[in-house]
Amino acid sequence: MNNQRLVILLLLIAYIFSPTLFSWIINPEGAWFRPYIVWVLVIIIAYVVQARRKRPHDF
Repeated sequence: MNNQRLVILLLLIAYIFSPTLFSWIINPEGAWFRPYIVWVLVIIIAYVVQARRKRPHDF
């Protein structure tokens, strides 16, 4: 139940900030690597969540 609340909270935050984030990413005057920053953050968050869920005896 606790993970569901976290996912719902993250989805709500993503929904609220998506227009601002999208305009920041596609801004022509911005750096070329901006979309990659978002994907690196997604990968890091997924890694942290999986590392916390994995038990020592899991292979």
